[in-house]
Amino acid sequence: MNRSIISLAGATAALAALTGAAVLTGAGDPAAAPAGSAARQPVQRSALVCPAPSASELASTTYTSFTPKGAQTGKQGTAQLLPAVGDASAKAKPLAPLTQPGAPVTAKVEKADSPALIGTAEGGLAPGWSVQQTTVVSAGPGRAVLGTSCVAPDSEFWFPAASTAADRQDFLHLVNPDEMDAVVDIELFGKDGALKATTGDGVSVPSQGSTSILLSTLITEKVPDLTVHVTVRSGRVGAAVQAVDGKAGADWLPAAADPAAGLVFPGIPADATSVQLVAYATGQDDADLKVRLAAPTGSITPAGHETLHVKSGMTTTIDLGDVTKGEAGSLLLTPSDAHGAAPIVAALRITRGTGAKQETAFLPATQKIAERATVADNRLKASTLSLVAPDKEAVVKVTTSAATDGGAPVSKNVTIKAGTTLAIEPPAPSSGKGAFAVTVEPVSGGPVYASRMLSLPLNGIPMFTIQPMPDDRGTVVVPKVQPDLTILDD
Repeated sequence: MNRSIISLAGATAALAALTGAAVLTGAGDPAAAPAGSAARQPVQRSALVCPAPSASELASTTYTSFTPKGAQTGKQGTAQLLPAVGDASAKAKPLAPLTQPGAPVTAKVEKADSPALIGTAEGGLAPGWSVQQTTVVSAGPGRAVLGTSCVAPDSEFWFPAASTAADRQDFLHLVNPDEMDAVVDIELFGKDGALKATTGDGVSVPSQGSTSILLSTLITEKVPDLTVHVTVRSGRVGAAVQAVDGKAGADWLPAAADPAAGLVFPGIPADATSVQLVAYATGQDDADLKVRLAAPTGSITPAGHETLHVKSGMTTTIDLGDVTKGEAGSLLLTPSDAHGAAPIVAALRITRGTGAKQETAFLPATQKIAERATVADNRLKASTLSLVAPDKEAVVKVTTSAATDGGAPVSKNVTIKAGTTLAIEPPAPSSGKGAFAVTVEPVSGGPVYASRMLSLPLNGIPMFTIQPMPDDRGTVVVPKVQPDLTILDD
């Protein structure tokens, strides 16, 4: 009898654990999937963190929060940002609280000591929730447009294209959204391999707090091109690198896509004056890759840069110059053969303008859009959406949301021919003014990769920022759970 009671209790607990996990990560009717299968359901909770924007007295930062309409439309939810200042954050006034899907909300901050932010979205506002942080520094050594999509906390990040060069100040920003301290290890890799960091092991990030580390304080060498590897021993963090160039502006360097044998960089501007590729081989083998540029009319091989060899454990840089030659494009890296199919991470450093009127942005390798991608802060005549279909022709639906000051969404299907890049201005919202969001959803054909460039020129300087648009992970696979009373049998 006791054995049966214990078995029944164990079965009940197991079922509760499984169904509880489904409630935490997905929603909807589990019966929609056949017995023994899994269904893709909208997430019920999302977490994002935003780094501290800028220490400049001339900085103005806009936060834009948005959740697209979808399967959970009509269900109640919350989405808000709070300062990452420990226990005091619970008493702070939420920034840019969102109350309904389909229309963005903005908030502006102009304090030089503005903190990092921790964001949570629940219920109907969780699936696909996106926050864009856009900072304009109008003058000084860091004058620039710095843009980043606030990121989900994780346990590992790769940042190719960081630097400790004399004219660069690169800060690694770490934000901990949880109630316990996180412990992080930081590794730096140059052209000859690992660089010994003085204080990169066991960095503590306070609970519901943040920290920033100037990379040049970790090593004595002035290294023009670095790969930064962040791993979390305990807890989880969000991470981003703020790169300030004394001659060419500044921007955020987001984490690159996970290591892979082939990579896609969607959306190099047509007027790029300089493009540098920084790559790092993460595995035990060297990587040999073919280099192609997906232009508007087809794929071409950049003259003089047909292939790329990346040694294991080392950072490699190649200067592609003005590779786009006046046409928007996307860089494609594919293994030269099966032997060269080693995993790498990589990012592009892109410059527009010349001389004293240069501006820099970064474009890391980007994941394909599985179901939907979103970028929150778009402005009329300032946004360019870049779409690339590396292998097969593809059709995607591009939707512009209502604006912050009203209006209605507008959608249209666009076709991207195989091996080409399509750069378009997103359709304007139907009436209404202010910022708007853009979503991209695959309709048919091959895989599609996307990015958005926001161009805000100032005093003759082509200030801009590029945000990659990976899948927004608004849904998760939830297994169907059924009771199995056979476990009660002796």
